[in-house]
Amino acid sequence: MTRITIGQYYPSNSVVHHVDSRVKLAGTMFFITVLFFVNNFAGYGVAALFVLFVVKLAKVPVLFLLRGLRALLFIMVFMVVFNLFMTPGENVLFAVGILRVTTEGLVMAAQMALRLILLIAGSSILTLTTSPIHLTDGIEALLKPLKPLKVPAHDIAMMMTIALRFIPTLAEEMDKIMKAQKARGAELDTGGILKRAKSLLPVLVPLFVSAFKRADELATAMEARCYRGDVDRTRMKIMLITKRDIVATGVVAVFGVLLLLTRLL
Repeated sequence: MTRITIGQYYPSNSVVHHVDSRVKLAGTMFFITVLFFVNNFAGYGVAALFVLFVVKLAKVPVLFLLRGLRALLFIMVFMVVFNLFMTPGENVLFAVGILRVTTEGLVMAAQMALRLILLIAGSSILTLTTSPIHLTDGIEALLKPLKPLKVPAHDIAMMMTIALRFIPTLAEEMDKIMKAQKARGAELDTGGILKRAKSLLPVLVPLFVSAFKRADELATAMEARCYRGDVDRTRMKIMLITKRDIVATGVVAVFGVLLLLTRLL
């Protein structure tokens, strides 16, 4: 759990780090959207090359990015097994009782695994290359057109940023609690699924207590600094769209066109 990369910021002086947070947010949403239109391995190959290209520009170690997937290994295995046995098809490879593994199921399982890996990697690049302050400003700027509809853009942006930022913090806290419980003789890794679920209660209770304590301390710290949301709020740096941001938008658009071509062809 301590190897989760979503929510962490990796400081570096790269081109991707200097791209406007609004462009990176819109590009990430676009990447996630077009990824659901991919229906062949050629499209996933193009998406993987695009992710590696962005990671290279961001100067983020590939292993540092990939190790965040280990925490989601159980979900990935579950999705692969579910699609492997539940996808109907004509070409049956082998059967285990009433369960059948078909070629269509094998292809669907592989595509779902690739899609999940690319989704996590693309989302991780956003948080790894964008500081929490810039991320909050970008989300607020994108939600600003909804202000006439009484949508609290600043509050939503702040909550989303704090939630992303606390993912690795809570994961580290959970790891410490599990080690402390094991040191007291708790068996968290033995037995069946039900036994393991029951054994997690001594971990979840102190984790929730710690989370509420951290939230209360954060609220106290924000009030002590006279935080009042977006009321009369000024910014030291004004967000401006530069040539770098226009080029980044063009690169993302070209990537989207290539993905659509892989689907059509």
